[in-house]
Amino acid sequence: GLYGLDLAKREREASRQVVGVEGEEDVMAWHLAGVPTAVATCGTAFGDIFREIKPMIALQIALRERGLPTYICSNTNDLAVRHIRRHFPFFRGFDGAVLSYEHGAMKPAPTIYAAVEALTGRRGAELFFLDDRPENVDAGRARGWQAVLHVSPAHSIAAVRAAGLLDDAAAEGLARS
Repeated sequence: GLYGLDLAKREREASRQVVGVEGEEDVMAWHLAGVPTAVATCGTAFGDIFREIKPMIALQIALRERGLPTYICSNTNDLAVRHIRRHFPFFRGFDGAVLSYEHGAMKPAPTIYAAVEALTGRRGAELFFLDDRPENVDAGRARGWQAVLHVSPAHSIAAVRAAGLLDDAAAEGLARS
């Protein structure tokens, strides 16, 4: 299979070209740059790149149980989101999502962070943000967010606890999950 083919098919007839690129982030970048016919190989392994991280799902549930809204901000595309929604029920437990392909911007671009602020109605230190890429965390911090680099579930749970979003008992229960 080709990643991005569903999007490229719509434009292929008009441009009479398809641009082959290395991976999914390249496809997203080319699409954002105005080349909607970019595709990358993915085969049946596409679904294998996604896996549940059970302690992080438990953390999201614990935050929701405390009445705290949770959101997703992701550099992604329609194909990936459709796959995740179909195969991972936890995705439906968030209050909302800012998805790069819907906003024409990818983290760490300021535009996508502004979209998070607009969706959540929060700014600055009112936002707690976890991300696994240092440049994305830096961009969140530049906006005054409480931004933490996700290196492991235990580290992220400890950071959420340190921010006062979880009590000790809840954090300890998550650490055992």
